[in-house]
Amino acid sequence: MNRIKISGSKGMVLSTVLLGVNLLAGAQDKPNIIWLMAEDISTDIECYGMQAVKTPHLDQLAEDGIKFTNAFCTNSICSPSRSAMLTGVFQSKINAQHHRSNREIYLPEPYEPFTKVLRENGYTCILGNNNVLNKGRKIDANFKHTDLGEWDGKENVGLFDKYDEFTKGDQPFFAQIQLQVTHRGDWWNEIRAQSHKPVNPGDVALPPYMADHPDVRLDWAKYLDQIEYMDSEVGAIIQDLKNKGIYDNTVIIFIGDNGRCNIRGKGYLFDPGLRIPLIMSWPKGIKPSQVHDGLVSSIDITATILDLAGVPIPDFMDGKSFLSPDFSREYIYSSRDLWDEIMEKSRCITTRQYKYIRHDMAEVPYDAHQAYLEFYRPAVHIMRKLKWEEKLDSPQMHFFRSHKPEEELYDLAADPHELNNLAEDSSFRDILVKMRAQLKEAETEATGTTSDYVPVIPEAVEVYDWVKYMHRDAYLEMLDGKEIGSQKYVKLFYER
Repeated sequence: MNRIKISGSKGMVLSTVLLGVNLLAGAQDKPNIIWLMAEDISTDIECYGMQAVKTPHLDQLAEDGIKFTNAFCTNSICSPSRSAMLTGVFQSKINAQHHRSNREIYLPEPYEPFTKVLRENGYTCILGNNNVLNKGRKIDANFKHTDLGEWDGKENVGLFDKYDEFTKGDQPFFAQIQLQVTHRGDWWNEIRAQSHKPVNPGDVALPPYMADHPDVRLDWAKYLDQIEYMDSEVGAIIQDLKNKGIYDNTVIIFIGDNGRCNIRGKGYLFDPGLRIPLIMSWPKGIKPSQVHDGLVSSIDITATILDLAGVPIPDFMDGKSFLSPDFSREYIYSSRDLWDEIMEKSRCITTRQYKYIRHDMAEVPYDAHQAYLEFYRPAVHIMRKLKWEEKLDSPQMHFFRSHKPEEELYDLAADPHELNNLAEDSSFRDILVKMRAQLKEAETEATGTTSDYVPVIPEAVEVYDWVKYMHRDAYLEMLDGKEIGSQKYVKLFYER
């Protein structure tokens, strides 16, 4: 049987994970694998040190398995990041780097989704689960696909076999379950209202680039309420596995698709946008209470799943199994391109100590007044007002400047909030030059052979302009920092 033999005592920090690999005796020996993908979440759960939030089920998963402290996504926006994870390939290599573009274009050869490989090797692939908000069926990939059906990459582009339910008869199975509640949505107020003990805004710890304002604190507390709800969904899934007697031989992988949806988070290449939680547990195969501090890319998850399943990793994959004894990464390459109506081109390299960001469109400000974010980021509105009143300090002002610097360099060890840009500091010149070269190398490796570009025009742009003029009271409430949500106004827009 394939067993992970990971050395280390309780709480020991591991720089590499050791895997003893044996040939599988048969399908009955293969583990089930569940991939829990939380939306728009950075390392903002209790076991990672986030203040004021309670996440007992995720904390227990970490205690029972491995917590990864240096996991990063390849793009800070959902659909490019997911496209990369579904294939194990950098999104730019398959021309999937622009948010929700190219949805009618087939994946170029030889690339294919990893679920096809799993199904060819005896796995039932399941999408979603009845225990989570909206059934957790979201895929959001930037290439032509359908939820269910066969895959040949031409006439048939199905990714999964069935929806929602896993049983003993499905074994071995792979299930991808989307934990959507943490994504900005009109349900946030309802979730908070239902909480028996909503997070106290006075207890939250804001980063220094956020203004300490009551409405900003409330918004952060609501985010943590969603995380607590999501944790309860994880608990329900685990209990379902135990009730069915299949928990012990089920690998559970918990990961974020990209960072938190707030200032410097989702959509940007700062740590809150790229650093994601990653926890893996398997009662029959992984020793408990381990912390892995080596660099891991989100595309490594794909190769690791195939490795767990005893399946050869295709040569086209950029991801590597982090269970391999020779696994290591010197740096993580990440990027940002189109997001809704805002075109961007930013690239970055993250090492254990440093972050280097290059902005090829520095004239596009961080605060680009993107329509979707106008509806769902109260902190932006509050801090714009404070800017006009000249009440923001330097770390808070960085996000609201008229343009971005062309280069940014941060010492993550000394400056974890990335407040001190060292790109023009002569004492860091050698590091800057080295990381420029690393970025060029990574870009070259991640360049694809096609340049198709068929974007989707987001409805939020029209709806936002309509609300601005036709629902003036709601618009003014938005400017005052109230999250009015978009779905109500989308419905009214189309009913008009």
